[in-house]
Amino acid sequence: MAIEIERKFLINGESWRGLGKATHYRQGYIRTENHATVRVRIAGDRGYLTLKTLAPGSSGIRRREYEYPIPLEDAQEMLEYLCDRPQIDKIRHTLTWGGMVWEIDEFAGDNQGLILAEVELTDANQEIELPEWVGEEVSEDYRYFNSYLANHPYSQWQH
Repeated sequence: MAIEIERKFLINGESWRGLGKATHYRQGYIRTENHATVRVRIAGDRGYLTLKTLAPGSSGIRRREYEYPIPLEDAQEMLEYLCDRPQIDKIRHTLTWGGMVWEIDEFAGDNQGLILAEVELTDANQEIELPEWVGEEVSEDYRYFNSYLANHPYSQWQH
């Protein structure tokens, strides 16, 4: 069983810029009738199909995740013909801080203005060093899940 343990944070300031590698991401979601998420993603020039659901008895930071590489052309067709609209468009900046790999997602399109930092853990109680540019933790706030943002874009929130 593949378990993803991830914490999410809002970003403070701009000091993170230029610290890591940037990759364009486009992703969409295929509607399901249960609490599972089916995501199609293009990251740079690679396609992926991912299935996620909360792990039994867990919170938002611990989920079952199964991710598989798929041909880029298949991912493009799935995004075009199978995935709901709107879709997620973002630049992911990947960098290392405090011995951990951080991913900073700078959203575009309907989610423009939202910037989130994510860090994957090996254990839900793992201690991490928070960089100066990390703000409020939003790991447990479902509104910051990409699957929620696809249907409820940040631009439509009451700020």
